[in-house]
Amino acid sequence: MEKTYSVILIDDEISDIEKLRSSLRNYPAMIVVGVASDANSAESLILRKRPDLIFLDIELPFKSGLELLSDIRDKVTWGMKVIFYTSYMRYLLNALRESAFDFLLKPYGKEDFETVMNRFLTNSESKRPERAFSDSLSSLLPRNQTTFMVATITGYQILRLEQIGYFEHVKGDKQWYVVLHDQSRLQLRRNTTAEDILGYSPVFVQVNQQIIINLNYLTMIDGRFCVLEPPFDQRRDIVVSRHFFKVMQKKVELM
Repeated sequence: MEKTYSVILIDDEISDIEKLRSSLRNYPAMIVVGVASDANSAESLILRKRPDLIFLDIELPFKSGLELLSDIRDKVTWGMKVIFYTSYMRYLLNALRESAFDFLLKPYGKEDFETVMNRFLTNSESKRPERAFSDSLSSLLPRNQTTFMVATITGYQILRLEQIGYFEHVKGDKQWYVVLHDQSRLQLRRNTTAEDILGYSPVFVQVNQQIIINLNYLTMIDGRFCVLEPPFDQRRDIVVSRHFFKVMQKKVELM
């Protein structure tokens, strides 16, 4: 009897769900056991059905597909595989593959779908011991918070903590930017808040309404001005406001 595999489809676009269903009809061994349109309902569905494979959109209501995986990291105790199904993150392809995840870019063609399915089936039928889901996710979203993903206007980008000097909110654009070690600036997703950024790492601290700095680059506070280490030392106009000073002081004391 041919082995079958249970599949869950997670996407907030009905047309994309239907396209995946149609493509999977060419693979009788793949049995769709559920669909979800947001991360909250997807979490309970995954833990209830324990699928072998999920197709996961990155941009979901309430929280992203990546946040969903992080939330269930320690609850998935079986060899579940994930294929990210999204129109974003072209530049993350290698990172995903190296982490034992796969990637299907919207809109996909027949050959693209065959490639990821053949890779899944070959991997599932091999005799090699399976890599635990939590280990795979740790390669993509490390627990140590020295590497993480930030949501940009084009998708997500993996950054190392030492690459980031500070974040700046530009009033005219009504958006946050991250300023990197090479002095380049990445425009963050429009709905990114200061709270989102502060949640990336405990070393990020807000010094005024427009600036969040990486404490690892702070050398001193001269009067009310932050003095940063190179290559961010040319920025000498970052003021610590009275409102944020006490919070900043507490963070420094705890580190």
